[in-house]
Amino acid sequence: MAIIMDGIELRNRILNDLQIRTENMAIKPKLIAILVGDDMASKIYVRNKEKYASVAGIETQIIRMPNETDTKTIVEKIHELNSDKSVSGILVQLPLPKHIDTHVVLNAVDVNKDVDGFTDANVGKMYGAGKEFITPCTPRGILALLNAYDIDIAGKNAVVIGRSNIVGKPMAQMLMMQNATVTICHSKTKNISDFTRKADIVIAATGKIKITGDMLKTGCVLIDVGMQRDEKGKLCGDADFDSCSQVAGFITPVPGGVGPMTIAGLMMNLVDLAQ
Repeated sequence: MAIIMDGIELRNRILNDLQIRTENMAIKPKLIAILVGDDMASKIYVRNKEKYASVAGIETQIIRMPNETDTKTIVEKIHELNSDKSVSGILVQLPLPKHIDTHVVLNAVDVNKDVDGFTDANVGKMYGAGKEFITPCTPRGILALLNAYDIDIAGKNAVVIGRSNIVGKPMAQMLMMQNATVTICHSKTKNISDFTRKADIVIAATGKIKITGDMLKTGCVLIDVGMQRDEKGKLCGDADFDSCSQVAGFITPVPGGVGPMTIAGLMMNLVDLAQ
């Protein structure tokens, strides 16, 4: 039976550590979250970020804009926030309404306030153009989780299932920076189990491909980034927890695994930017 990796407990420890850091800062960190439209899931995510930011001693302000807001208006607001010295980090809650140019909006954020690590400048630094950069929150949280459970990454075979700019691609790069040998699979990969059965670390992040125990190497680490609801309305991830937990050595639950660590990654990024 796999060891269940507790993201909630680790998130709480990280937030407490950050609270100690922020207490000793002359200027308290301040996070601005921009929320456009009425997407219920986005509202919940932003509310959770506001809740846990307060635990870490971080001030949060939510700027709400109507669904019909255009790209130019959002960019102008971001430029205003870029010039505000009291603002440590700017978060644009995704997804944005379809009529908005997401790439333009994200790249309007000053690289020194890019708390999500989504700007082209930060991405470029991560892929070799610089040493100091902010990494996307979910991959940073996953690395913190692996480290907390003393899982050595160097020399391991890692399979990342998913190629998104938010999780899959940066996760693969960050694992390579830790000296793992990385394979990226996705929804078009044929015979994914040929790759996962050889992997010491599997990170599942597609929301489409279901991982079952017979696809895993005995004793591997399985990180489940997925978040969806099954036919009964129950929250679940990309992995069949029951079968996978019988094969893996370590596994993240859904909920309670990667989700809390994404929040932790965001808060670590924000405090780093503030300092």
